[in-house]
Amino acid sequence: MTASHPASPQTTDRDIEVGPTDWNAQEYYYLMTALVVPRPIGWISTISAAGVSNVAPYSFFNMMGSDPPYVAFASTGIKDSLRNLREVPQFVVNVVTMHVLEQMNFTSTDFPRDESEFGWAGLTAAPAAKVKPFRVGEARAHIECEVKQIITDHNTNIILGRIVHTHVDKAVWKDGRVDPRLLDPVCRLSGSGYANLGELVNVARPFWKEVQGSQGLERMPKAVKR
Repeated sequence: MTASHPASPQTTDRDIEVGPTDWNAQEYYYLMTALVVPRPIGWISTISAAGVSNVAPYSFFNMMGSDPPYVAFASTGIKDSLRNLREVPQFVVNVVTMHVLEQMNFTSTDFPRDESEFGWAGLTAAPAAKVKPFRVGEARAHIECEVKQIITDHNTNIILGRIVHTHVDKAVWKDGRVDPRLLDPVCRLSGSGYANLGELVNVARPFWKEVQGSQGLERMPKAVKR
């Protein structure tokens, strides 16, 4: 199928059909980051062989499994985080919450490799439990990981990390689990856009034995606001 539009239109009277090579890279990036929303942010802290700490945000980030548990994040191009991981293959995912939004955004600056974002952003470099890179002390949760694989395809570098330890602040724990409102995570949108969780709903997952005798979706439990 040929592209419906030769470039990203300002307005359109027809649906958009487009592949990764039909528009320039920046236009397609804007399209995809506007569609895959909201995204969690992996605030990744690493350390170089020389001992310089780095922390930088990556919104190409998520969990990738549970048995064993993995996370993954992607770096477009060769950045300090990736250079550090090739030297010291460990990292901490510092969970980004609304109270550290501005500090997180500040650490996205293109600092020289021999400068630590911790100091510039006024962040506390707290020791991790099982890995060498430091935690962001101000974060409410931390996921410590060991690098298992780095996948490189042209300018995309995907880092797969196996989780080895997790820390959760007692302030966000309620009724036997993390309370999302107490955690208050940042949701990444496109461009310079961010959001909080907003309205929450619960939807029970159906099982086949329930679906089989229900005559379809209409008889299934409805979403419930929290």
